[in-house]
Amino acid sequence: MSHVKELRFLTGNDSSTVVLGAAWIAPVSRNHGRGVHPDTVGFRIDVLPVDATQRAAIRAVLRAHALPQLHEWITEGTAAGETWHLTPHQHYWRLSDGHLTHLDEA
Repeated sequence: MSHVKELRFLTGNDSSTVVLGAAWIAPVSRNHGRGVHPDTVGFRIDVLPVDATQRAAIRAVLRAHALPQLHEWITEGTAAGETWHLTPHQHYWRLSDGHLTHLDEA
């Protein structure tokens, strides 16, 4: 968590299968006028809303699988080179029919 700049618990009704998202916010000048504000650069984690009847089961899957994968993704990102750090990245975990998948998305 020391590398995470922002942790958001999103609200609302979303029919998406995404349950967890992570992003690397790169130092892009559009983040802060013509310059780059240092507080905007870093990792962001989004926890998405899920149906209350499935919350306990999804929490168990996240703890057992998604959180270790998230830790690995952040660790690899932290150790990545300059080219990786200068580019925005997004990674999503989707849960559909009890199956958890994850992948990088542009």
